[in-house]
Amino acid sequence: MSKFGELIDTRVPVLLNFYSETDKVCQEMSPILREVATTLGDTGRVIKIDVDKNKELAEALRVRDIPTFIIYKNGEMKWRQSGEQDSRTLVDLVNEYL
Repeated sequence: MSKFGELIDTRVPVLLNFYSETDKVCQEMSPILREVATTLGDTGRVIKIDVDKNKELAEALRVRDIPTFIIYKNGEMKWRQSGEQDSRTLVDLVNEYL
C-alpha cells in the first residue's frame, strides 16, 4: 500500500480508474481514459487499477462496482463515483482540483 500512497500524494490531481479486464463497460472506457489523459497533459494524472490484480486495495477503498473513478489530490480523496463517465465530465472534474 505504500506505493499507493506515493501515487496519490501529489500536487496534481490523480484520477484513478478501478476496472476489470473482463468487464465490457470497462473496456469501452479505455479510449475515453486515453482521451482524458491526453487532454490533461501534465496538469493531472490518469491511473488505471485492475481490481482483479489489486484486490486488497480495492477492498480497502470499498470498491464494489466497476468502473469506479476516484480523484485524489495531496493524498486526500476529493471525488468518487461508479459507473460510465464521458471524457468531458472527467476532464472538468479533474480541472476543478487544479
